[in-house]
This record gives sequence, structure tokens and C-alpha cells, in this order.
Amino acid sequence: MSRPPASATGVSPDGLRDFYEDPAVPVASGTARSARQARLLARALGPVHGGAPAATILDIGCGDGTAAATAAEVLAGHRLVGVDWSQDALRRARTRIPCAVRGELTGPGLPFATGSADAVLLSEVVEHLVDPDAALDELRRVLRPGGHLMLSTPNLAAWYNRGLLLAGVQPVFSEVSMRHIHGRPGTQVVGHLRLYTARALRGFLAASGFEVVRIAGAPYHDVPRPLRPLDRAACRLPSLASILLAHARRRRE
Repeated sequence: MSRPPASATGVSPDGLRDFYEDPAVPVASGTARSARQARLLARALGPVHGGAPAATILDIGCGDGTAAATAAEVLAGHRLVGVDWSQDALRRARTRIPCAVRGELTGPGLPFATGSADAVLLSEVVEHLVDPDAALDELRRVLRPGGHLMLSTPNLAAWYNRGLLLAGVQPVFSEVSMRHIHGRPGTQVVGHLRLYTARALRGFLAASGFEVVRIAGAPYHDVPRPLRPLDRAACRLPSLASILLAHARRRRE
């Protein structure tokens, strides 16, 4: 989960920063989803052997490093760097991964040279961003031509959200307040500002200079236990899945 840059309409920058620096705000995502995302990237990168150089992989919005640590096990031999702007998150991340540095997707930008990264992990970050267009521009800058972007985000059109909307209930993942839950299931405010369907995500990535290779589905770790088999089954049709996993590549120019 991200500690996104703060420049907002209707929410002060200090307010957003304070929100994401609060230790009570969750900064870890499901490990099963993290492992699946890492496996998709490992297949795209190929094995490290025969003198082939290791890939440089940036985990942007690494939070407490839980997802990066899970990914590192799958991506052994490659160089994984965690990036976050929250000092609190970075302190925790450094207990789990060897390298975690401070960086922002807007403002001063990421502390990496143009075209220096082979792949970027953006796990449950984009839904927190005030300016996702500028963020994708910055990711495209640091990726080499043909570099991989592995992005995951909650699905606004998840199977249960369709039913909730028909019943007049606010969808899961959507939030109308940074202070309290109003009209939706759940108990935690996590700061979601934007939500995507599979179709919207595909269009957004394409318009941002990326070639979409695949959009897959993943389950949501907080689905009630009796409904988890149905949630896993929904992953076969990404447009209904809880979580969208997008694999895209920076277009070669």
C-alpha cells in the first residue's frame, strides 16, 4: 500500500501526509496477491543464469516492506529496491528488505535516472493518488523502453460490488471520507481516492504510454471466509475479480 504524494483538491497536503504517517493506517497488502504478482514478473523477466544481468526492480509505495519481502523470495537473483515517501514506513521496510529509499511520484520525482529500471511493482498504490497521470509519467520515465510495470489495484466492479450497488450500498474499497466509514462494509479508512474497472485500467495504461500485456484477477484477503471459494472462482474472469493485476510494458519509441 502506498504513502502517496500529497497535493490535493479538497484535502490539504499536510492532512494527507498526517493520514499516511499514522501507524494505525494499514500499509501491508495480502501476501498471496504479492506472490502471484511477483511470479508474473519472474516469468516476464526470465531466470538469472549464464551471466545474464540481474534486473533492477522498484517496489514503489513499498509501505512496511511485507509485499517486497514476499516478492524478493520469488525474484531471487534480481535487485529489488523499496521506495516510499513515509519515513515511518521506510523504517519498517528496512527490517524486511535490504534496500529501501525515500522517493515521490510527483514533485521532486523518484531518485532514479531515466531508463534505469527494468521493472516496477506498483501494488495497491494507484487508488491512493491525487494525480495518477503524473505518477504514470514518472514511472514511464524511470523504466527502460520495454520495461515491465506490474500494477495491482482493487476492482470497482468486483462481483460483490455489483450486488451492493444494486442494493444501494456503497461499494467495498470506495470511500467518501478520510475520517470515518460511511455506507459501505468494512471498518478501516485506508484513503482510497480513485477506483478502476478492468476496462478503465486498460485504457488508462494505454493512454499513459504503456502496452498492456495482460490483466488478471486476484482474490481479496479480507473477504469473509465462507465467500472465499467464490472470490477465488471470480478470478477466472478479471472483470469480476476483487483485485486487478495488470502487466504492462513501456512502449518502445
